[in-house]
Amino acid sequence: MWKEFTLEWRQKYALSGMLLYVVSTVFVCYLSFNLRRNQLTPIVWNTLFWIIILFAAVNAIAKSFSQERYGRLIYYYNLCSPQAIIISKIIYNSFVMLFLSGIGFIFYAFVMGNPVGDIGLYLICIALAAIGFASVLTLVAGIASKADNSATLMAVLSFPIILPMLLMTIRLAKNALDGLDWSVSNDEIITLLSIDLIVVTLSYLLFPYLWRS
Repeated sequence: MWKEFTLEWRQKYALSGMLLYVVSTVFVCYLSFNLRRNQLTPIVWNTLFWIIILFAAVNAIAKSFSQERYGRLIYYYNLCSPQAIIISKIIYNSFVMLFLSGIGFIFYAFVMGNPVGDIGLYLICIALAAIGFASVLTLVAGIASKADNSATLMAVLSFPIILPMLLMTIRLAKNALDGLDWSVSNDEIITLLSIDLIVVTLSYLLFPYLWRS
């Protein structure tokens, strides 16, 4: 994990580029709906936000393994266990996604207005989705890095896993928008937690086989 943070600190352009992407996308949405405020319903507001976060996650995490050179991967192979590699990358990418999602939500709510009825529940939804996106995309990035066209393969492989997670996230976020009681959202919270735990467990168990190749 320290290696990941050190490399990111040396290459600040990656995280800065993601922040610029989020901010510029929110600003484009603001320009699009500025003259037609009546069309920005809470459902549209919620959908736009999660589309921005999803694409930010794909762009931010796609480089997890693709930026590693072959010689450096061999060095990691002799230095530490594959479980340490994948778990450290998942934790690091989760921090990155929590940071991007938090900054994105603050700026998005400031520019586009904040129709959320229950901020606490919405923040929990953001945290669960950020960790879920980071876990899924990190594992898929490791698989896709073995192919030549890793970006396309990553999009194809991640879609079947990301889609149900995204649908559950939007449903939980809708409950937070409406200000419903937390007991109504128990199923969605448990489902998202279960998906996060399953993906992390599968990464821990399956990544060593991928790492040996």
